[in-house]
Amino acid sequence: MVDSTVFAEEHETWRVQREGRAVTPPGGPVLWIGLWQLSEGANPFGADPGLPIVLGGQNVPPVVGTLYREGALVELEPAPGVDIRLHEGPAVAERMELRNDRDDEPTRLAVGSLGLRIHAEPGTDRLWLRAWDEAHPERESVRLPDYCPVAPEWRVRARFEPYDEPEMLRLPDVTGGTVEFRATGELVFERDGRRHRIIATAGETSSSFFVMLWDSTATATTYRAGRYLRVPFPEDDGWTTIDFNRTYNAPCAFTAYSVCALPPRENWLELWVEAGEMRPDKLPEVATQGG
Repeated sequence: MVDSTVFAEEHETWRVQREGRAVTPPGGPVLWIGLWQLSEGANPFGADPGLPIVLGGQNVPPVVGTLYREGALVELEPAPGVDIRLHEGPAVAERMELRNDRDDEPTRLAVGSLGLRIHAEPGTDRLWLRAWDEAHPERESVRLPDYCPVAPEWRVRARFEPYDEPEMLRLPDVTGGTVEFRATGELVFERDGRRHRIIATAGETSSSFFVMLWDSTATATTYRAGRYLRVPFPEDDGWTTIDFNRTYNAPCAFTAYSVCALPPRENWLELWVEAGEMRPDKLPEVATQGG
């Protein structure tokens, strides 16, 4: 048993950290203002409404430059005289290769009030330009949705049953495409007198399981598309703890400019998980740009 006071304090610390991450670039979805799928060849971008990629934000030039895509390679050629910089670094003066956010040390750019980087999703050859606004008006005022009352009984012991070999799990995403995750096994737990299973995913360098799930509260109080959860790797005896109090909304609950994966059907729980983050009062409108 966990001490209830310690448990509540640890959960509040986690919640505050999560709220901070929601407005911290580049991963804070509240700040995202655009997502454009890159075509092969030239992709000019800037504030000019006639361009294929139209940037908002403050102090953004009509033409910032052109992104050239050739397969997995993306290069930036800045427009003459434009002040586009590496994040907290020098101006980009000549054509250069951009590393995406699945690479080590992804390239992060700044122009006007905007931050930019190339976004990639696992198991797909699609590449995107993601933009966020460092001067976003909601950066200082945003608050995450309410949480269900924190309850120690929603910390559930689970047995990890590994697959003989990891399996690639292809899932639909909110853009109408598919993404791929490395499924390593299943977490098995008991709740309300029944046994439940959820598929757990983890990359080769992950430090915990990533779980996408849907439960019956999605019909009433939580995000309809499902929620996400991090679960510690099992101890030597094969057991771990699923803390459903830390179930959280995917980025697509806050922004139209995401490529969120939807939970696999195997992770649709016939269970009311009355724990974790609830549905936002206002959901984003469907994005019309970039696929």
